[in-house]
Amino acid sequence: MALVAEFRDFLSRGNAVDLAVGVIIGAAFTNVVTSITDGIIRPLIALIAPDPSVGLMLGPLDLGRVVSALLNFLLTAAVIFLLIIKPMNAYRRKQERRNAETST
Repeated sequence: MALVAEFRDFLSRGNAVDLAVGVIIGAAFTNVVTSITDGIIRPLIALIAPDPSVGLMLGPLDLGRVVSALLNFLLTAAVIFLLIIKPMNAYRRKQERRNAETST
């Protein structure tokens, strides 16, 4: 019974909601970022080094794919931070101020 109560408390704190939102938005937005990377950034890299063996390949390693994956990650993280985390933190600070004003 204590496990159920503890789990309910965990869910009510909002940590699970924050995690779920991050995962869902991240998964959905990954497709958009991948399209931008594949449709815009990779062709720009190809203009710089049209032959993959020049600058983007190091032996059997495909550095272009690594750069693309890093850009996907950074763009996804930046958008999630700017569109979800920053507004949510501002909302929480505003709520904390309201709670502090009403409790004094």
